[in-house]
Amino acid sequence: MAWSAISSRNEPPPIMRGGWLDALRFIVASLIILHHFQAAGPHALAETIHPVFERGGFLLTNFFLIDSGYVLMRVYGAAVGQGRLSPTDFFLKRALRVWPAHLIMGLSLVALVMLGTAVGAPPRNPEWFAWDQLPAQLALVQSFGVHGGLGWNAPSWSISALIGCYLAFPWILRGLMRLGPWAVLGLGVGVYLLANQITWALFDLPVYQMPLRLGFWRALPLFFLGMCLAGFAQRVWIAPRLAGWAGIAAATGLAIAQYFDKNALISLVWISLIILAAGAVPVKKPSRLIELSAVVSFSMFITNEVVRIAWFGATNVAVARLSLSEPVQWALWGAGVASAFVFAFAFHYVIDQPLQNRIKGWLKREGRAVRVRQPLVSLEG
Repeated sequence: MAWSAISSRNEPPPIMRGGWLDALRFIVASLIILHHFQAAGPHALAETIHPVFERGGFLLTNFFLIDSGYVLMRVYGAAVGQGRLSPTDFFLKRALRVWPAHLIMGLSLVALVMLGTAVGAPPRNPEWFAWDQLPAQLALVQSFGVHGGLGWNAPSWSISALIGCYLAFPWILRGLMRLGPWAVLGLGVGVYLLANQITWALFDLPVYQMPLRLGFWRALPLFFLGMCLAGFAQRVWIAPRLAGWAGIAAATGLAIAQYFDKNALISLVWISLIILAAGAVPVKKPSRLIELSAVVSFSMFITNEVVRIAWFGATNVAVARLSLSEPVQWALWGAGVASAFVFAFAFHYVIDQPLQNRIKGWLKREGRAVRVRQPLVSLEG
């Protein structure tokens, strides 16, 4: 491939709404829902179709964390680096984006469990709703070694870990700004490989299998890698045609790698290339449909576990009492998956978006808001 297709002399395109990055956000959020729901049918999809439905959780989480670092670096890097947005205001802005919706869904789940217990339909697995686990989860500190965080809305551990990444973002940015693009890219890869070796040595586990109570240490190397990918992408132009073909090749490679086994490291390479390629393709005709779908991705992520617990709690009671046939059970499973999407869109437009509009208004009045160049946000909002 000619090196003229990769140049630091041309200015890379800004990331915009309605393009490939937005499409990826919605696709990943949709696959996260499918992963969480796959075992709730009459037979687990991982057993009847392919193991990727079960092991895909680590893959999607890796994508989510890398993408968060990548997009936040490209959206807020210049503002934070130039002092137009202070580290405190950056953290406040990001924390207020994720914590209110998380708290609403956490308290809703508490109400659901209490109501079900009161009417004689308590959870079938009460160990996943232990009260001593709840405080750390509601406070989003469960990934920092604090007791708690198992069960309830357990996938929120990654949001907890990102809270720590938000705190680290300005200081990481300060170091990366001193390096050239290729050095930044090499540093991102090197730090992840080093972190992986450290966790193997200390815990006999790779980074992506770190226990949830240490989730921050799992997330930070991936978030850092995403920031480094963005640091490279902001200063190195990649020919759109090359980026497009690279994205297709990486997606194909990821599918092949996952078909045969976890292949964690090679899959990480493909994920990184997909994100780089998506960010390098100019958005000439933004899709309003893709944009609208993508802005709901955070609501899809934060609500789907609560919807799953509620829907299949009721479904399991109906199956047991009515002796429903397997085809009917599959129909109920499909309706449950669909309900996760419907609920997420409703939650976004009825609750989350109006709430965020109020928060943005408050931040603006307090002088803590700043306009950023690229109108795009990451998977967690």
